[in-house]
Amino acid sequence: MSQLRFESTMTRDDRPARAIYEEVLANPARKGFGFGKRAAVVNIDVQQAYTRPDLFPKSAYVTDPDQIDWINRLSDAARAAGLPVVWTRVCYKPDGGDAGVWGTRTDTPDSLQNIKFGSERHAFDPRARPDCHVDLIFDKRMPSAFHETPLQSYLIWHRVDTVIVTGGSTSGCVRATAVESVSRGYRTIVPVECVADKHESYHYANLTDLLLKYADVLPAIEVLRHLETTR
Repeated sequence: MSQLRFESTMTRDDRPARAIYEEVLANPARKGFGFGKRAAVVNIDVQQAYTRPDLFPKSAYVTDPDQIDWINRLSDAARAAGLPVVWTRVCYKPDGGDAGVWGTRTDTPDSLQNIKFGSERHAFDPRARPDCHVDLIFDKRMPSAFHETPLQSYLIWHRVDTVIVTGGSTSGCVRATAVESVSRGYRTIVPVECVADKHESYHYANLTDLLLKYADVLPAIEVLRHLETTR
């Protein structure tokens, strides 16, 4: 039996997650994936359960106060360029049984599996502007917007090679969607002002990981300029 044994080489860093993110972001050697020929904007769970702390303080969060305005601007620009816009929401049937094991950790009025179809928690934030006549809008059950949804076939039909992911949370459904997006061969873009989380540490730690491995994390204005020049 091998007697090899190594001490931990995991890097320890006592700086805040935001400081580490800013250092990685500033690295001039960091290479991005870039934009492809056709992008889609995928807006994750811009629903009151997660965007309205005035109504649902235990589950909602605000990172950038202009997040939803930026999401609307990117969505408007994508539509104007003839590119797909997608909106997802989380909701479950009355007994919450379709949440699977994900819905078993807690059972309070604020728990995930208690977001019911047609409820106030399920409703889009009134500031959001989905276009029900043009955009693809669907409910999902799991973190990734790809999991058992029509998203993949929709992107194939529209010849999309770049997925722009917005919404929340950065450490949850945004991250899960971004990881699955790049795993399926899409260039993946996360506009930083367009994503949010409950805690600064989770937010910036996951932005760092996305930036290093799975996505280009860019200023929203840069993403907007790309969409506005796409015709």
